[in-house]
Amino acid sequence: MERDGGGGSLFFRGLQNRSHEKMKLRTRKSTLYLSQQKRTGRGGDLLGENIYLVLFTIALRICNCFLVQTSFVPDEYWQSLEVAHHMVFNYGYLTWEWTERLRGYTYPLIFASIYKILHLLGKDSVQLLIWIPRLAQALLSAIADLRLYSLMKQLENQQVARWVFFCQLCSWFTWYCCTRTLTNTMETVLTIIALFYYPLEGSKFMNSVKYSSLVALAFIIRPTAVIPWIPLLFRHFWQEQRKLDLILHQFLPVGFVTLSFSLIIDRIFFGQWTLVQYNFLKFNVLQNVGSFYGSHPWHWYFSQGFPAVLGTHLPFFIHGCLLAPKRYRIFLVTVLWTLLVYSMLSHKEFRFIYPVLPFCMVFCGYSLNNLKLWKKPALSFLFLSNMFFALYTGLVHQRGTLDVMTNIRELCYNNTDISSASVLMMMPCHSTPYYSHVHHPLPMRFLQCPPDLTGKGDYLVEADIFYLNPLKWLYREFQNDSTLPTHLIIFSTLEEEINPFLISNKYERTAVFFHTHFPERRTGSHIYVYERKLKGKLNQT
Repeated sequence: MERDGGGGSLFFRGLQNRSHEKMKLRTRKSTLYLSQQKRTGRGGDLLGENIYLVLFTIALRICNCFLVQTSFVPDEYWQSLEVAHHMVFNYGYLTWEWTERLRGYTYPLIFASIYKILHLLGKDSVQLLIWIPRLAQALLSAIADLRLYSLMKQLENQQVARWVFFCQLCSWFTWYCCTRTLTNTMETVLTIIALFYYPLEGSKFMNSVKYSSLVALAFIIRPTAVIPWIPLLFRHFWQEQRKLDLILHQFLPVGFVTLSFSLIIDRIFFGQWTLVQYNFLKFNVLQNVGSFYGSHPWHWYFSQGFPAVLGTHLPFFIHGCLLAPKRYRIFLVTVLWTLLVYSMLSHKEFRFIYPVLPFCMVFCGYSLNNLKLWKKPALSFLFLSNMFFALYTGLVHQRGTLDVMTNIRELCYNNTDISSASVLMMMPCHSTPYYSHVHHPLPMRFLQCPPDLTGKGDYLVEADIFYLNPLKWLYREFQNDSTLPTHLIIFSTLEEEINPFLISNKYERTAVFFHTHFPERRTGSHIYVYERKLKGKLNQT
């Protein structure tokens, strides 16, 4: 990555002697100053950094985008792209969160704008609808990476900044998440950029209005984004001499403008005034509805979640915590505070703690900077181990649910009798994307699983009822042949159980997609596509 020569490297400019630089800055209009400015390459800067570094980072994240071809969680489609598709093309499916007004339209509006532009240009092909939003997210993540590097160059020096940057780029979990259309990804991007303007000792770009605006926007997109910022906001308030001015002239105006912006957007699309941030916190925190989708023990983030997200960075994080200066304690406090708060909620997911991962990279970079004898083996270990996890999770793990959508698209665009086609997905609900990955009003159905909002003790969702007795459910649901779907999509573990139904109704397997084997009975190592009354050749994918 490095090529030393002249005044610096290809991607990282060398630091100049500060006293020498100050002498020349005094003669701002002199020829000497202008010639020095050209030599330092400021004319080739972009985003405050060397243009080669910027182009490298953007190119890396674009490659990152195309090398992640797997599914992570349903929210990356159902709470962003599916909503945006419904906003622009007026068909699709909105989950229960939207009927209960738990989610805001601010984040999907970004992708809806992209979809609308493509539609007006007549370029709304399904491939562009899938990849353009992800490329936009990749570009934002590249900007965040550069801001983290710039911040560390200000706080420490270029050498420390390099190691933090290296840790950020080779983090397997960052690679896995940073190009996905998740609110957690946007929350992380806004957190890093806001940190660049946060008043830290040594920072040259501190700006209370800018960083608080970014934090407010993150809160609008995902209300839990405020959790990592509580220690940071409290520290800023505590150290600020003019506390009243900070609140009255900066925080309150910023909060009022961003909240008004959110209210107006949601008023337009919901058709009524709605404070979705309150609804989100009420359902997920006060009423703990999220536990309906699974619960974990209180220590899960400390014993499993956090070590898994950090991966092989974990020993370097611990080492860096012991070596880092006292001024970075606020970063460690932020990480621990976030883990503690999320530990109090019963429903836990890896992605919830993604926004604190960049804070951890600061300590990992500080650790690498202080290694002497074992630096090269440590770098090789970090790079190779993270590359393995990144490529496996990006190209292999849980890819079948995306690949099967290719088969459905071919059904829409290559079938002359599409008007009579229909699809039933007999999988755990929201296993696959939906109309954003088909872009055709094909009749599709999946097993639904909205939580119990009535308080019934014996409440069962459609998916649970189905899996109690799949064969019984199918015969009861489709008593008339005319209502049978033309295509069925199932996980391989279900095939044997519903085989009598498949045979009696003349379904034939037409495609197989590799997924990943899970111990849970509802999923399996493959996804099967069955088509009714079609003598086709098995297509092994």
